[in-house]
Amino acid sequence: MRLPGLTGLVLIGFMSIAAPAHAQDLEPRRWSQLPTGINFVGVGLAYSKGDIFLDPVLQIEDANVELVSAGVSYIRTFGLFGRSARFDVNVPYAEGDWRGLLQGEPSSVGRQGLGDPRFRLSVLLYGGPARDRREFAETPASDTVVGFGLSVVAPLGEYIDDKLLNIGQNRWIIRPQLGITHTRGKWTGELTGSIYYFTDNDSFFQGTTLENEPLYAVQGHLIYTFRPGLWASLSTAYGDGGEPTISGVPRDAETKNWLSAISVGLPISRSQGIRMSYIWSRTQVPTGADLDTLALSYSRMF
Repeated sequence: MRLPGLTGLVLIGFMSIAAPAHAQDLEPRRWSQLPTGINFVGVGLAYSKGDIFLDPVLQIEDANVELVSAGVSYIRTFGLFGRSARFDVNVPYAEGDWRGLLQGEPSSVGRQGLGDPRFRLSVLLYGGPARDRREFAETPASDTVVGFGLSVVAPLGEYIDDKLLNIGQNRWIIRPQLGITHTRGKWTGELTGSIYYFTDNDSFFQGTTLENEPLYAVQGHLIYTFRPGLWASLSTAYGDGGEPTISGVPRDAETKNWLSAISVGLPISRSQGIRMSYIWSRTQVPTGADLDTLALSYSRMF
């Protein structure tokens, strides 16, 4: 297996910093096989625009958002008990403008600042033995891979406790993941299931406490590799759950989101690559968001 094009496997996914409501994402090739001892750094930019649908009790109508998101990431690959593993760090920054009618009057609000950073540890449990660069280049890749990951979002982003709309979420999000990929020729199918567990936000809007039930999500990707580093994918995902409770009062506002995306990875050199994505998200319930996102990211391997 050749090393050129490995950077195209690990470019930044942006839905987690573009969606203002939660951290649901859509990331192809997250279970790709990589040699150990590799470092990646990446930067990215995304522009999101869409409509926001809030609980009628808030008396906000015709709400929409424009959000510019940027991020930096670092990935380190290594061996863990003889299996291929990687550790990801993603630190986002976002600047958004929300507009709508508040009690029938035009209103707008802007927010900017660091988002909540994400940390992720993943390991290939089946089909991904730990191999250094030389072994990786000389050994055929496994056709089928099964991986487990644990992602943690830390409450370190910009948050104002007396405001409803914020860049950060002021709570931890813990997300176990299980994924499987199968490759046949130039085609790869990938399926990932996740559960999002939320800690309480004790400083929610107007001094209330926000609790959420777990959110269950599944995403699938069909990927075609033209040559090392050059690939395209069609992706879809669905999230269901996350029913909120505010200061002990259940709210009828569960999450039901459908996401779809088209992504293309392009090699620049043996150690550099870019990725372009168009992502659209549509809520399936009266509350949530309908967003369209354009994303561009760059990564370098060393």
